[in-house]
Amino acid sequence: MRTLAVFGIDNSNVNTAVSVALLILAVLYLALVFWTFADARRRIDDPLLVACATACSLFPFVGTIVYLIVRPPEFLDDVRLRELEMTAAEARLASLDYQLCPHCDYEIQADYLRCPSCMRKLKERCYSCGKPIDPAWRMCPFCEAETNAPTPSSTRRRRRQTTDQATVATAAPADTGESEPAEAATGEPSRRRRR
Repeated sequence: MRTLAVFGIDNSNVNTAVSVALLILAVLYLALVFWTFADARRRIDDPLLVACATACSLFPFVGTIVYLIVRPPEFLDDVRLRELEMTAAEARLASLDYQLCPHCDYEIQADYLRCPSCMRKLKERCYSCGKPIDPAWRMCPFCEAETNAPTPSSTRRRRRQTTDQATVATAAPADTGESEPAEAATGEPSRRRRR
């Protein structure tokens, strides 16, 4: 009985060795194709690019070498972990007393009264307890002492009072029910109705 000769080799021992070598090369080729597919899925987010990398590895051995040259350097999990660590570090920095001067972006702390860089006033000192407070606060949150900061709605009331006075002045001489149409024209109720 005659064995099938590979590459025209008639010696059975050499023929067996060549068959085993070809089998090892075929298994290595299929393993490289699978490894390229698995590695591309871990490194590339786009499924189309994963398919292109796998198709490139179908060229025996050369495709896998080309993929090794052009593949992304990091795994997707590593990129996500780094972004998560960066977000956590930014949150930790935000929770500390790390602030920036609104005028010159110099690093300041929460209890600074003036910026050390641009010398602008950042906060006022409470006259009662001496702690730094925001100039817009009407009351010190530490000792509950009232400050002399103007109320934010006082300027609005002044504006309304001037428009209401003009409305009342035009309606007062006639002293008829015409004050309501004047109020409807300005869109603001009179002071008498608000009270």
